[in-house]
Order: sequence, then structure tokens, then C-alpha cells
Amino acid sequence: MNEELELTREVEAIQIPSGDSITLPAGLKVIVTQSLGGTYTVATEQGLARIPAGSSDALGLDKDATASTEDATESGEILEGEALKDAVWEKLKKVYDPEIPVDIVNLGLVYDCTIKESELEELTGKTVEMKMTLTAPGCGMGPTIAADAQSKIMTVPGIDDAKVELVWDPAWNQEMISEEGKMKLGIL
Repeated sequence: MNEELELTREVEAIQIPSGDSITLPAGLKVIVTQSLGGTYTVATEQGLARIPAGSSDALGLDKDATASTEDATESGEILEGEALKDAVWEKLKKVYDPEIPVDIVNLGLVYDCTIKESELEELTGKTVEMKMTLTAPGCGMGPTIAADAQSKIMTVPGIDDAKVELVWDPAWNQEMISEEGKMKLGIL
């Protein structure tokens, strides 16, 4: 995009890379540097910020034109087995680091993703337990990215709960990036 836009209303955002919550005022001029996974990374005079999904109207963008269908389920059918596992991994491919235009799966940030029967009696579906890391341990965006992963997983029919844990062992390195990710980053 890289087009300068003016915020049409005040909007809550996450400052990058600190992960602090900030409020961007109406009338602020921003440049959208990335629009992936339903969120927007914008450059301001104060640095980068991430505007959450559902706030495209603050950017003056038509919600209908930018509405993400990636979290809509086609039939609402409860998935099982490999279909469920595949659906979870597809959702994780919709989660992005706001500074890197490659999803967390292809960046090699997801270390483990297990689907189990829910332990709570009131839950009839499955629970996903996921371990992921970040490209840098000091990245303040970790909780935000983990929350994105959790919310995407929770849209899969048949999933009742998702637990995302940030881990640091083994330490992430560029060798963990998939070939697809390396191609997107131009490092192949």
C-alpha cells in the first residue's frame, strides 16, 4: 500500500516493537506498510504501530472491501482428525509478525501444535496447545502475536480452547524459515 492516509477517528493500536497500547488520534497521517492477517502496520512520525482487525474504518477503508473472510467458516461443520489439524495450521498461516511480511508458520516460529480432547466437562470439542517463539526474545509484540494465534485457532469449528505458550528453547534462527518464507523475504 505505502499510501499516506489520515485517520478518520481515534483508534487503539499497539506500538511496535514495544507492544505497548497506544491511542492514535483522529487526523493523524499514517502510511500503511503492511496489511496481512486482517491487521494493519502503520508508520507514523512516532514510529510503527499495529492497528487491529476490525478497525479498517479508522483508516478510511471500506469495511466490506477489507473484511477478512479468512476466519469465516465455510459450513460451520465440526472438523475431526487430519481435517481439524489442517484447519488449525491454515489459521496459523494467517498470523503475522507486524514487521515481517511472512506468517508465523513459514517463519518457523511455531515449534509445537497439539490437539487434545478438552479436559473440562462443559467443553465438548478439542483444545489446542501450541508452543511458539519469536525472532527476538526482547520483542514486545510477543503477547500480541500469541493472542492473534489463539484467536485464529478459536475460529476453527470443533476447537473449544487454545493455549499458546511463548518459549525460547531452542533459540530461533533464520534456518528455521521455510523455503516459501525465504522466497517472500528474498533470502533464497
